[in-house]
Amino acid sequence: MPIPKAPSVNVLGGKLTPCSSAPLTGFYRNGCCDTGPDDAGSHTVCAVMTAEFLAYSKYVGNDLSTPRPEFGFPGLQPGDRWCLCASRFLQAHDEGCAPRVDMSATHKAATDIVPLEVLRQYAMT
Repeated sequence: MPIPKAPSVNVLGGKLTPCSSAPLTGFYRNGCCDTGPDDAGSHTVCAVMTAEFLAYSKYVGNDLSTPRPEFGFPGLQPGDRWCLCASRFLQAHDEGCAPRVDMSATHKAATDIVPLEVLRQYAMT
């Protein structure tokens, strides 16, 4: 008999809440910033996109704003919520253009890369 999967935990210690279903986000495209051994990029930070961050991401080689219909990707706009790679979030923080973070929808594994204190600086209120 398979062992049931334990609920994912957020950085606050509670149950991981959904990040976005429109657009559908997450490494597993389940709307949550869940992670696992096959998620090498640790797509664990639930971030609210800003024009500044989208421009920065495109500049560093990850264009999140251009639609890619062949991959079912609508392109992101300011205000969209998206599960970011923790290392990209930390890089954006270091460059002064990190977006806001939904702490209840950010997976605890993000803190393996981004210190909790840094995430708290961008917490949505």
